[in-house]
Amino acid sequence: MKVSVLGPLEVLRDGVVATPSAPKLRQVLSLLVMRANSVVRNEQIVEELWEDNPPVSVTTTLQTYIYQLRKLLKLRAPEPAGSDQAGRSTALHSFPSGYLLSLSPESLDARIFESLAQRGHAQLESGEVAQAADTLAKALTVWRGPALVDVDPGPLLQAEVLRLEEIRKSTLELRIDADLRLGRHHSLLGELTGLVAQQPTHEGFQAKLMLALYRAGRRSEALHAYQQARTVLADELGLDPSRDIQRLHRAVLASDRSLDLTPVGGSARVRSRPNVPTQLSPEGPALVGRDEEVAAAVSALSPGGQGRPIAVVIGPPGVGKLAFCRHVAHRLADAYPDGLLSARLLDARDEPAELGEVLGALLRRAGVPAGEIPGGTDERLHAYRGWTAQRKALIVLDDVVDDRQLLALLPAGPGCGVLAASRRRLSVPYPTTTVDLSPLTMADGVELLAQAIGAERVGRDVEAARGVVRICDGLPAALHAAASRLQLRPHWSIGRAAQWLNQEIGHCVSTGADPLTLRPSVERTYRMLPEHARAAFRALTATAAHHVTVGAAATSLDVDEYTAEALLEELAEVRLLEIEPVTGEPDRFRYWFLPRVRTVGHQLGVERHPPRQRSPLDEAALIGQPALS
Repeated sequence: MKVSVLGPLEVLRDGVVATPSAPKLRQVLSLLVMRANSVVRNEQIVEELWEDNPPVSVTTTLQTYIYQLRKLLKLRAPEPAGSDQAGRSTALHSFPSGYLLSLSPESLDARIFESLAQRGHAQLESGEVAQAADTLAKALTVWRGPALVDVDPGPLLQAEVLRLEEIRKSTLELRIDADLRLGRHHSLLGELTGLVAQQPTHEGFQAKLMLALYRAGRRSEALHAYQQARTVLADELGLDPSRDIQRLHRAVLASDRSLDLTPVGGSARVRSRPNVPTQLSPEGPALVGRDEEVAAAVSALSPGGQGRPIAVVIGPPGVGKLAFCRHVAHRLADAYPDGLLSARLLDARDEPAELGEVLGALLRRAGVPAGEIPGGTDERLHAYRGWTAQRKALIVLDDVVDDRQLLALLPAGPGCGVLAASRRRLSVPYPTTTVDLSPLTMADGVELLAQAIGAERVGRDVEAARGVVRICDGLPAALHAAASRLQLRPHWSIGRAAQWLNQEIGHCVSTGADPLTLRPSVERTYRMLPEHARAAFRALTATAAHHVTVGAAATSLDVDEYTAEALLEELAEVRLLEIEPVTGEPDRFRYWFLPRVRTVGHQLGVERHPPRQRSPLDEAALIGQPALS
């Protein structure tokens, strides 16, 4: 039996999901699991379930829960001492005082995490910094979300959850320490900024952000981070910063040499970084099936033509627009000797970012000292155009909302190129190359899986791998999510993963699950739409038809065909809807949803307007899954 508690509770028995659904059973099982191989006393279980208000028949009720767990999870009584199986199998032991669940350490993700965390800590203590960074990062990947996020905890479970969360935080701090010692301060800035925003009173993260900013040559921002920390601590806790942070602040003010990076002997080679802004994240996994598109983008952005080079990358949610842009930008690094700058044009709330904020970020990333960046938007725009007028830099813009945003950020000089990723087609009055990314072909999707989890594993069941590609609609983001699940479940066959995905998708409308992690991307596009288009998206994704014609849409939406076509085109413009011509009928088109996009649309509709009780057949038809017989 395999049990996962670092995220939603999940139990696998012989490769089959066997997680209890009843809240009290989940609570009892979670407590037994968290204290595996130790006796949990009857009174502790009672306290966890009912605190000070147990039912009259508490003993009978507790025995019933234990019986149901044994039956559901096939937890047999322990083997007699001396037998071949004694001590080897998962068993639920009964004692007069309570119960004990025997569970091997490798069967529980929390124990795997704690073991890796301890090993990483020991490696760091012994000076094996690179190995420690890898081990600690591996430990953190075991987490799938907050511990027991879908279990309603009583006082005992709550204490266990808090304990694990504290270990997670300390492990994260140690991993960041290791990365700082390895000279990875540039790549840490985004992560640390997010951590400080989430936990503004956590002085450890505040200090690490200050140090990373200082080592990245952004001393004024490091000092500003200290002032922000000081204000937050005073306002929220009535405290001054700790002595450690105050010492760090004084060292930053004095440009103390002790803050400089010390190369790690034998663990990493720290190379001096040229004084050129290169703000792109490192490349992720190698791109698969994008050779033609990459060639088109590289050709369009290679300097030497007339006017400034502009390329816009579009495609449906989850198709990998940002990963594509990163790959192309790194390919072009030598062609733009003055650097690579990047900015996201949606803010933290996924609303269109203020132009002044984006310009300020780009100027900072270009190396302009914070004290020299103007305060007003017009002044910042003037400074940005001045910086780009005589330079050869590539500007990478992610999540461009509309033409207006792109036009405002076009550089002044012909030596700078612009690579933009957008959720809709853009039209600007300059020569522009549009790169339209489609879902991967079946062969490319299988190759992506092989690249992620190993060709040998895929080769053992190619047909099942094709099934996973079909389930994922050939979308790289979904395929990477499926591959991650397979990496975390090395004992699963690919066929088992496909079965699990189908089960999760089949129930996701009612559970809100997002097994392929596509919902955030679809929702960001959905929120860009006006309410009438959102309503059309929700209504059309709730229909059973695979293709949507203008006439069918008019009937479903109760509008005339002219209005229906306008709505369909509006959805197609942001790639929530795909288009194909009608064979033999020029100027006529059919529209269709990628099944996974359609599933998210149906989820949104159900959450906004919960449906009446449907039969399994109706529900299956609505989300494009085969009904269970």
